[in-house]
Amino acid sequence: MGLRMKDCEEKIKVNGVQEVKKRWQVNGKGEINGKAAPNGQLQGEREARGKPLGDSSPLPVYSWEEIKKHNLHTDQWLVIHRKVYNVTKWADKHPGGSRVISHYAGEDATDVFLAMHLDQAVVQKYLKPLLIGQLAPEEPSQEKNKNAQLVEDFRTLRKTVEDLNLLEPSLPFFFLHLIQILFLEALVWFILRSFGNGWLITMFISFLLTISQAQASFLQHDTGHLSIFKKSKWNHLMHNFVMGHLKGMSAKWWNYRHFQHHAKPNIYPKDPDIDVGPLFVLGESQPIKYGKKKIKYIDYEKQHLYFYVVGLPLLMPVYFNMQSIQVTFLRKEWKELAWISSFYIRYFITYRSYYGIIGTVLLIYLVKMLESPWIALVTQMSHIPMRMSTEENQDWFSTQVLATCNVKQSFFNDWFSGHLNFQIEHHLFPIMPRHNYYKVAPLVRALCAKHGIAYVNKPMLKAFGDIVRSLKKSGDIWVNAYYYT
Repeated sequence: MGLRMKDCEEKIKVNGVQEVKKRWQVNGKGEINGKAAPNGQLQGEREARGKPLGDSSPLPVYSWEEIKKHNLHTDQWLVIHRKVYNVTKWADKHPGGSRVISHYAGEDATDVFLAMHLDQAVVQKYLKPLLIGQLAPEEPSQEKNKNAQLVEDFRTLRKTVEDLNLLEPSLPFFFLHLIQILFLEALVWFILRSFGNGWLITMFISFLLTISQAQASFLQHDTGHLSIFKKSKWNHLMHNFVMGHLKGMSAKWWNYRHFQHHAKPNIYPKDPDIDVGPLFVLGESQPIKYGKKKIKYIDYEKQHLYFYVVGLPLLMPVYFNMQSIQVTFLRKEWKELAWISSFYIRYFITYRSYYGIIGTVLLIYLVKMLESPWIALVTQMSHIPMRMSTEENQDWFSTQVLATCNVKQSFFNDWFSGHLNFQIEHHLFPIMPRHNYYKVAPLVRALCAKHGIAYVNKPMLKAFGDIVRSLKKSGDIWVNAYYYT
């Protein structure tokens, strides 16, 4: 069937500049506005309609009812651009880990696919052998429970983002960020060389190294999301350097964990960031589950208090470091181990003459302990206070916006949070360079307003306080379920 299209002008004000973007659509004759469409553009339109390309033999057709049955670990189908793929055998080879694939088994994965992959052409090479069919013509492009208009509006927004080049990185921006990190480390060495290693000097350099480590955490986050270079391989190399050499942790471990979080944020138990039992119970589902089963590893009624003693100082030096090392050895990631080792070798070469072996180890973990509250507060302020649920198979836009919130923009907030104060925009467009978040934010707010979805934007101190208030609320839910059901 032909696609009826009209051309229309959409005025968008970005960074003080009003731009006019024309939307063109393709008719049933493969023409755009009466003219022949470019091959790549026409191909994209045909793919969206589910027609096979370059193959005279028709593809098998499937209904959503059939596709939804293939959501098991041993039987996984995905739908991308109306094409059906059997990823069962390939899931274990997925660079982001098999779990992130399984989280979308039996579902439409078009938007998460576009959001998480930098080079679509390269990924298509891996998808082609997995193609087994397409959606039946009478089937909608996404599951029937999803808001088709919202899905369409978000894909229009994504096209606008691409048209405005908001996915294009600024190398000078990230180069200056890296220089900041390296300068602080060089300054520490210069201070020790010039003034010795007294207690006051040690505390001062620990403060400087904490800033360096926290900013390196934000930079590795950029590289892990392929946001710095146009080629994935350069992003991966930079990720290994920053995460491994500058921070002493595994880049692949971070990928396996973090990509699951992005795929299904605040969805229990698919998001590993909220599946933190037995230490904490978050949201409503987990406290009720633990309460009804009479699970009481700790008195969860007081979790908002021991969060300060356990959660803040130990997240980085204990929990994350242990997980990183565990995944590295279990998966036999020896290249990862080499990168991690280079961090410790560098520290021992730099600081052993001032602090000795034991003193250097203590310095490393002092800095990690000081960094930990910084990273814990920044990463949790946008998620723990927000809605948590079990799997509801919502559309991509709703899934991301309802599980995240923003913190008000300022120069300090941007720097202190590594631009993760724009958590909503980051979750909608994970590969977008962070220096462009503020440009797309007005468009996201407008789409939220159109569909009646709350766009939460709060002061930073309130966001920090909301973490503790949310923990207390979840603890109270556990108490009611444990003692009164």
